[in-house]
Amino acid sequence: MTIRNLTSYRALASHFEELKAQSMRELFAQDVNRFSKYSRQLDGLLFDYSKNRINDATLNKLIALFEECDVPMWRNKLFAGEKINSTENRAVQHTALRDLENKSSVLTKKQLAVLLLVESFIEKVKKSNITDIVNIGIGGSHLGPMFVCDALQGMASPNLNVHFVANVDGEEINRVLSKLNPGNTLFIVTSKSFGTQETLTNAKFARKWLLKSKNIKNEDHFVAVTANVEKARKFGIAEDNIFPMWDEIGGRYSMWSAVGLSIALYLGIDAYKGLLDGAHEMDEHFKNEPADKNIPVLMALLDVWNQHFIGASAHAILPYDIRLTFLPAYLQQLVMESNGKSVDRQGEPLDVASSAVLFGDVGTNAQHSFFQLLHQGTHNVSCDFIGVAKAEHDNSQQHDMLFANMIGQTQALMQGQTLEEVGESEHAQHKVFSGNRVSNTIILKELSPYNLGMLLAMYEHKTFVHGVLLNINSFDQMGVELGKRLANNLLDKIQNEKQVADEDSSTVGLINYYKNNK
Repeated sequence: MTIRNLTSYRALASHFEELKAQSMRELFAQDVNRFSKYSRQLDGLLFDYSKNRINDATLNKLIALFEECDVPMWRNKLFAGEKINSTENRAVQHTALRDLENKSSVLTKKQLAVLLLVESFIEKVKKSNITDIVNIGIGGSHLGPMFVCDALQGMASPNLNVHFVANVDGEEINRVLSKLNPGNTLFIVTSKSFGTQETLTNAKFARKWLLKSKNIKNEDHFVAVTANVEKARKFGIAEDNIFPMWDEIGGRYSMWSAVGLSIALYLGIDAYKGLLDGAHEMDEHFKNEPADKNIPVLMALLDVWNQHFIGASAHAILPYDIRLTFLPAYLQQLVMESNGKSVDRQGEPLDVASSAVLFGDVGTNAQHSFFQLLHQGTHNVSCDFIGVAKAEHDNSQQHDMLFANMIGQTQALMQGQTLEEVGESEHAQHKVFSGNRVSNTIILKELSPYNLGMLLAMYEHKTFVHGVLLNINSFDQMGVELGKRLANNLLDKIQNEKQVADEDSSTVGLINYYKNNK
């Protein structure tokens, strides 16, 4: 049965007809306790959802949808390690990687063994002449480690630099290598299959660059994180330098595995374990709290409400902290690769919207970029504003200014500005803001590894719940495969002068233009 046919979903549709004429201004005016009623806190994290177009009846009906979609059952299956990734016949066990006290979990035991290997390797690198680490990976093997290393760089070792290469565009790896000394560089090749085209192409280029220098051995400067040990060995990586991955861990959830090696090297093992601990705290919250107090559950339910009824087909991620610059890119993969689907678990077409389109940028830069559309455009966009109460720097005046900007934007989106408030002035209509535009505000007390782990796990679980509500498999990503396959076929034709006339006219024209001008 599709979500549209559920009793609770139909009840929400009827309820929206009753609520749609009411503004959030009115809702705040009617209830002075609206913030305390519609906000939740967990160990250094605040989630304020009061600036959504909801009331108590909305939440009750959303929770009824949560129950009717059997989310608690699917949540139990997730934590029990059942094979909920049905199209690939795999369990989904990234939560086991952060449950370090669970002595009964086979995967947790494997994780503890890997953490010991990582810790030992960190000590080995400290005693070497390595000054620069280059992580070569793409997707989940790139976005998570890059985001965390950038966010927490204030904690990094002063003797170590970290760089990230993902794109098959040769310009990227050349830019990185041009700054480095081969004798002081360690490459981490991260690929579950050790067959990802972009990653292997960059790794081969890095090896060629490295071996141009005399007296440098490939095995001293390359490590691998992979599930395919044999392929890593054939590449020339020493057995002791291969860190395992597992099929139960999807790419966009792999930062919690040995894929986080670059994080542990750059920030230290304690910081990496702090990240795991914070994520585990959110796991426990998600697993045990009732729906009306459960932050990821509430976020997912509000997503459905805002997309399907309010009409918000796009969602903006707006971190008001420069340390969270890469958060929008990280969440784009997590959310859109997970829930950008058009069929349900049974292979039937979806009859409702799937994932919202995610985009974003860091505040206050974004205010001078696309906020005009958020406030006065015809598109309906929901927003997450993310701030950090405690700054790492001592310029409190600027931090106050940053925070005032964040809160002011959420207030402006909510209340808008009427023609009466504008008053008689030139171009008065152009100064009217409709308001009634929804947003969540998330505030971390500080940007510690622990709190960052909580934040990322919160979004993971929100994405999972949203997928269950839509009855889709959030853990495969088959939509990326066709383009890759076609690209391999075209590459062969480009490089080997094969006939391209059998392709469509656009493809033929583009290839010919490229070959004539390269």
